[in-house]
Amino acid sequence: MTHSTCLPTSGPWAEIDRAAITHNLNWLKQRLPPSSPGQRTRLWAIVKADAYGHGLVHALAALQDADGLGVTTLDDALRLRSQGWTKPLLLLSAAGVPADALADPALGELHLVIDEVTQLEQLESATRRPGTGTLRAWLRHAGRLSHLGFDALDYAAGFRRLQALKAQGRIAEAGHLHHYAAAEDPESLVQERQEFARLIEGLPGPHCTGNSAALCGPLPEPLHPGGHWLRCGLLLYGASALPGATGAQLGLRPAMSLRARLVALRPIRAGQSVGYGDSYRAARDTWIGTVGMGYSHGLPRGLWERGRVRVGEAERIVPLAGRVAMDCFSVDLGPAPREQVGDLVTLWGQAPGGSALPVETVAEACGTIAAELFTRLTARLPLRAI
Repeated sequence: MTHSTCLPTSGPWAEIDRAAITHNLNWLKQRLPPSSPGQRTRLWAIVKADAYGHGLVHALAALQDADGLGVTTLDDALRLRSQGWTKPLLLLSAAGVPADALADPALGELHLVIDEVTQLEQLESATRRPGTGTLRAWLRHAGRLSHLGFDALDYAAGFRRLQALKAQGRIAEAGHLHHYAAAEDPESLVQERQEFARLIEGLPGPHCTGNSAALCGPLPEPLHPGGHWLRCGLLLYGASALPGATGAQLGLRPAMSLRARLVALRPIRAGQSVGYGDSYRAARDTWIGTVGMGYSHGLPRGLWERGRVRVGEAERIVPLAGRVAMDCFSVDLGPAPREQVGDLVTLWGQAPGGSALPVETVAEACGTIAAELFTRLTARLPLRAI
């Protein structure tokens, strides 16, 4: 996505509130359980997928108090270094990363997640890294997610190989990483934690666990006295990972407000259809407003069935009328609309007058989650930091 400081006169855009991201980081830090004696609990702020669609540069400015940043590509790691980030970076998977590329001194302190045996083999055969002691490796437990990582039968053997690399001075640390499959379910979360604890019992090294659902839920994360990193993504951007709760209800602030404008208004009669496939039929004489945003900007096509938006100075909530098209969608403004062409439309987030439309509500209306709505926005949509 493009980055802008000017308010667009046409076309949709997303406003990124950097102060909200900082607020959410501080909210989380205040919830962290106390560190063990002599050990400080540290926090990875996850900025993958262009900071969940909020813009990596914008998030970087707001997350200066995080202990480290987590990314999915080596390019993003180098980009953050070029932008001045000097604290640790976590590369969330070694998949597809040439081991020799990790020798780049520009990467600084890099933490690497090892998902499978071939990645271990590449690390073992790689050229010795300049500045010995700056690369740290985390062995991923496959757990209930199962799509990446080492299962219970192979985990201990894989970790011994990482320990051997540490003994040779090839890496500075070897640790244990787990990602929860169903942290929003308290019973499942407890079971996953117990399984992970049994798996690594007696093995040395720090732990890396957590996600937004685990960290904003009612069960505190148990910390390991040998050192603990917690990972968090979605809630930093103001959205809840817990079913039935919005970020605002938890005390978070929305960091993205998605905006567009009314580009046309026209009257239609009762019974007249609107949109592709005659998908909407007016129940009474009404006015239809056309909004200049569509699925080519990343808006879900299925939002029309139950979706609502806020329009105009009064920030009225009105329903969509017909299927979302490539560059626009329609809303039913009622028989006596107060809105005019050019008025603002807020699809989610904070409307200019102070009313809100939670992204979680929009996600529920189209059968998805907030993280998908954020990250599906396309390069056609400018990001404007405030």
